[in-house]
Amino acid sequence: MFGKRIDLFKLFGFEIRIDLSWVVLAILVAWSLSAGVFPFRSEGLSTQTSWIMGTVGAIGLFLSIIFHEMSHSIVARQFGMPIKGITLFLFGGVAEMKEEPPSAKAEFMMAIAGPLSSIILAVVFYELSQITKSVGWPEPVYGVIKYLAWINGILAVFNLVPAFPLDGGRILRAVLWGWKKNLRWATRIAAGIGSGFGLFLIFMGILQFFGGNFIGGMWWFFIGMFLRSAAKMSYSQLLVRKALEGEPVGRFMKKDPVTVPPSTTVEELVEDFIYRHQFKLFPVVEEANRLHGCVTMKQVKDIPREEWQSRTAGEIAVGCSPENSIDVKADAIEALALMTRTGSSRLMVTEGNRLAGIISLKDMMKFFELKVELEP
Repeated sequence: MFGKRIDLFKLFGFEIRIDLSWVVLAILVAWSLSAGVFPFRSEGLSTQTSWIMGTVGAIGLFLSIIFHEMSHSIVARQFGMPIKGITLFLFGGVAEMKEEPPSAKAEFMMAIAGPLSSIILAVVFYELSQITKSVGWPEPVYGVIKYLAWINGILAVFNLVPAFPLDGGRILRAVLWGWKKNLRWATRIAAGIGSGFGLFLIFMGILQFFGGNFIGGMWWFFIGMFLRSAAKMSYSQLLVRKALEGEPVGRFMKKDPVTVPPSTTVEELVEDFIYRHQFKLFPVVEEANRLHGCVTMKQVKDIPREEWQSRTAGEIAVGCSPENSIDVKADAIEALALMTRTGSSRLMVTEGNRLAGIISLKDMMKFFELKVELEP
């Protein structure tokens, strides 16, 4: 789901990050408010005032989404669900769970916390707007506060739609899960509704667009596309998790991987290993199978072409770290999560300071395909 992310700050122990797509959202929101909302709600505003209101409104939305996702995260923590952090991206924000909720009750409580927090913010901003209006504060101040009351109300209502992965969809999944005691079935139903709701939003966006509402139609269309994709992805991720759950890394690793001696020159590495085997990561192994580190395409690309004959794989190799290796006794789900986080498709499997093997995303996915085909 995410591309390049930027760490902002830590709040209550949770890392708050933004995906670079959030920059696009911030600009679009500020522009939408400045050009399409505030000038129509308040007459006589100058262009500069409209843009100031739009920028402040976008910041208010940013903080409101953090408050919403923080509510999810705090409740999740109470039920023992590990949350990696909160990331804001193009279509809002998400509290990043490392695993599925442990029970239907935990899912329900965590899911409903978000909409309730948005309702609370909507009420607070509405009351504040009434106070602002009664004491005669400037129209721009009143306009921004009233917008924040409105947008938080919209967030609460929209998130309560029973379409997975929206909060309402998670609430529905929790109810179905508690009823049938079958998480996979509940996810399939909720994700199917989410996919259908995404199609509805796409259709409404097209109607809005051709009806002359370009900005509104654009938002409806892209949100619908995102929801449809996210619903399908959520169900697929659950199937993968269930297929790999409890399976040790050692079951999938290749025990005799292609390795590179430390004395291999960069030129030999490129010609005899990268071009021949077409991998992007190679373990650098010393005598007695002792692991020296690994070399990747990135390390090679950083070496000037004229130095390829004089530099060796041992010199440019990076050491083992939680970013490129995993213990042989680890769960396959941990390997999959690490690959997702780092964008790598191959990891070194270690046993002490020795290389036990290599695990690849392709091998795990082959196992998943076979298990789904053979088992109900």
